[in-house]
Amino acid sequence: MIFREVEDRDLIAHARKGDVEAYNLLVSRWEKRVFNYLLRLVNHREDALDLSQDVFLKAYQNLPKLEDPAKFAGWLFRIAHNEAFSLLRRRRPDVELTGEPRPAETGGRLLPMELSLAVDSALRRLNEDQRAAVLLKVYQGFKFEEMAEILGCPVSTVKSRLYTALDVLKTVLAPAVL
Repeated sequence: MIFREVEDRDLIAHARKGDVEAYNLLVSRWEKRVFNYLLRLVNHREDALDLSQDVFLKAYQNLPKLEDPAKFAGWLFRIAHNEAFSLLRRRRPDVELTGEPRPAETGGRLLPMELSLAVDSALRRLNEDQRAAVLLKVYQGFKFEEMAEILGCPVSTVKSRLYTALDVLKTVLAPAVL
């Protein structure tokens, strides 16, 4: 990972000097992770694709403002987080998460695809702040301090959101995995 950070740092330096290919390489390294984060936040593929493009455009435009290239990942995910939550605020009146199907209760174990669907459904039951905390920690592997920077709140709030969300997920998913 350290080697990759050094490479990212070098690519950022080149991109700041106008090297578009260096920035394209950064995008190719990070686009899948950013897209997956956005997709799980907004639950709509086309919105996540549009948001991904917006995120990388804003990142490119604001690259000179990035103070510490070693914090590129957190900075990029902060942009993604802000873009996703802007979209969610705009469409909130149209989106209701009530009536979400519960994971099927079966006597046997779920197949991997069924379990994946159950997890996606359970994630949609979380509020947006809790879902963001789970996605950043579990799916993206950020540390609590990095998550606090991305989410713009204290570490204690991040931990509270994450642990509350994990309790909800455990309750919702327990019938599906037993």
